[in-house]
Amino acid sequence: MQVRGRLLDVEVLAVIFLCSRGHERNVGKIVVGVDGSDASKEALRWALDEAKLRGATVVAVNAWQMPLLPIDVGPPPVPALDAVELLPEVERSAQRLVESVVEEVAGGADVDVEPVAAEGPAVTVLIEAARDAELLVVGSRGRGGFLGLLLGSVSLQVAQHAPCPVVIDRQATDP
Repeated sequence: MQVRGRLLDVEVLAVIFLCSRGHERNVGKIVVGVDGSDASKEALRWALDEAKLRGATVVAVNAWQMPLLPIDVGPPPVPALDAVELLPEVERSAQRLVESVVEEVAGGADVDVEPVAAEGPAVTVLIEAARDAELLVVGSRGRGGFLGLLLGSVSLQVAQHAPCPVVIDRQATDP
């Protein structure tokens, strides 16, 4: 189903995928993927507006993964990074990112927003966070023209595997 509308004087196209898999739903919980991109900020704005209409809360989720470190094949040219020491800083950075995006986009909104940073691949983290959600919202990274018709890999995977209805929010191209 496609829904067209005007949001804050900007035409928005939201692609909604409906599914029914018999999972318990937390009526009033909307999960939105946030990675700091403009597309994810727009998805958060959409989720906030929808949450106002439904009387729901929003859970803004940032998925993060430990950066891959080079395999030790000899003496490092610089002091080696210790993954165990690096892990807490990566986790704090992910939490700060989602908190700053929530503050930027939702600071003063009349909707409760819970910023969450969770370790794992984006698709896995979002699907798990949406297990008891009423709705899952993600942004699209369309590039305009033919490429703008294509969904990003996270959007596509979430649409195929989510346990609840999915909204993929993207800016519509000029007519």
